[in-house]
Amino acid sequence: MGTKPAAAPEAPRDCPLCPRLVAYREAVRAKEPSWFNGAVPSFGKDDAQLLIVGLAPGVTGANRTGRPFTGDWAGDLLYATLDKFGFSKGKFAADPNDGLVLTGAMITNAVRCVPPENKPVGAEINQCRPFLEARIAALPKLKVILCLGKISHDSTLRALGLKVAAHPFGHGTKYEVEANGKPVTLLSSYHCSRYNTNTGRLTPEMFETVFAEARRILN
Repeated sequence: MGTKPAAAPEAPRDCPLCPRLVAYREAVRAKEPSWFNGAVPSFGKDDAQLLIVGLAPGVTGANRTGRPFTGDWAGDLLYATLDKFGFSKGKFAADPNDGLVLTGAMITNAVRCVPPENKPVGAEINQCRPFLEARIAALPKLKVILCLGKISHDSTLRALGLKVAAHPFGHGTKYEVEANGKPVTLLSSYHCSRYNTNTGRLTPEMFETVFAEARRILN
């Protein structure tokens, strides 16, 4: 039996690996053929020192626009925070053609295709992890990984070959780990979803505290 080829950092747009996600993607495409409706690529350049790992594309957000966290409430908070801490240039207009550029940062997702009800199942998270592993491996200047939510946190740990039980998730958790043979800091935050912000589980101030720590480490 041959060795399984290494995954690329980005999934093909019409990735066939997860039957449930393919079926959902096709159902949305039938209703909204002008939307992106595919595996959403990472946003940013390969010289990024900060990698932000979200959960998965939102159906009317990144699945519609083709850029992570673009077109929904979670993105409004994320991109405003990135701007505040000097990780972007230009004006965010919730449109992939807005000309916004990330500086020293990249945004990706643990699962690249939109899941029904924003809830990927374990097999789908596992199936997509080789893309996350490859994405991390393709960032030679990486110093900080910032995970948004527990699924992102856990999948990133597994991508790094680490035990989840030894690195429990929490808002503001910080672990010194290794990626690409170099020390990297793993930070985590509650996900910047509308649900979390509406319920007060995550406030803009709480979110900014995590990004402030990322900026402090990089400086």
